[in-house]
Amino acid sequence: MAATAHPRSADTTIKALRLHLLRIPFRVPIKTGLGLREQREFIVAEVETAGGVVGMGYLQSLAGGLPAVAACVEELLKPLLVGQDVSHVERLWQAMWKTTYRIGRMGIAVLALSLLDIALWDALAKHAGLPLYRLWGAASAGPLPIYGSGCFRGLGGDGMIEKARRYVAGGFSAIKMQVAHIHTLEEDHTHVRRMREALGDGIEIMIDVNQGWTADVAIPMARTFEQYGIYWLEEPVLAHDFEGYRRVAAATSLRIVGGESHFGRWDLRPFFETPCVPILQPDVMNGGLTELRKIATVADTWGIRIAPHLYHELMAHVVASIPNGSWLEYMGWNDDLWVHPVEPEQSLLHLPERPGHGLAFKPELFR
Repeated sequence: MAATAHPRSADTTIKALRLHLLRIPFRVPIKTGLGLREQREFIVAEVETAGGVVGMGYLQSLAGGLPAVAACVEELLKPLLVGQDVSHVERLWQAMWKTTYRIGRMGIAVLALSLLDIALWDALAKHAGLPLYRLWGAASAGPLPIYGSGCFRGLGGDGMIEKARRYVAGGFSAIKMQVAHIHTLEEDHTHVRRMREALGDGIEIMIDVNQGWTADVAIPMARTFEQYGIYWLEEPVLAHDFEGYRRVAAATSLRIVGGESHFGRWDLRPFFETPCVPILQPDVMNGGLTELRKIATVADTWGIRIAPHLYHELMAHVVASIPNGSWLEYMGWNDDLWVHPVEPEQSLLHLPERPGHGLAFKPELFR
């Protein structure tokens, strides 16, 4: 009997890599406390295979620098990828990491690597016909918990409360507000007290310091916040001040969390060597999907959970594919940009089933 011929899989060779820079006005300008931001800035990468599949990666910057990321891609990384097999994601990540190691490890080079890593995974999952979280092996099939973020300090006390109330009216059971940088310690305490009074006891409140204090300031402030049943205190000190993290965590009953400003497993290593944070918040811009999932594996070894920074529409796939996933963060400021927005229902996010990460910018944005 003649052997049955198996159909050949689509050609996964990378034949083209394209970049786009987008500037799109915010629907409502955001007041972070570090200035009014009116424009959304994105860099978008398209990795096209010989089989006709296009994988898309994107980064959003709140601090500029995206043309520099594009230059790094074009000069150093694009030549590594074109002609390679898109299914060799780990090998390609390692090649990009080693090529930029002497000028990278953090900053622009890692952002460029991350952008392409997202696009590679999207292309591979599309070739497989699976959403990313199923390609990786789902750890959760149900909806994921998500909190309402963006109660920015620049809105002032009343503005933060007003935005939090809108989240609660929409069914959210948790919100995040900011302190530090532009308010006095007394004002920060008043804002937190008023937020708890406005929302009542049934809503979780997270507080983000955005690296605004030293440990000597964060410790007494954390202790004053304990009476308000705060869920976590985020980035209370500078990212590199690991001893400060340990001091604050030892001095308060609040959960102390952080990680969004760190780059990869190596930069987070002190949190693993001396565990003091129960939840880490890695950012996909700082190593890509490949590195973020490795961080989750190492964290799981130490009983640490993962609540990724921003990008809920992409991070849902990560959280659903790891055993130690925690909250997703919802800003809602980019829902108008997607062909298929990934919007929460109440305080939960249902996983998209489109192949890849399932995201596509509206075509008119590129015109």
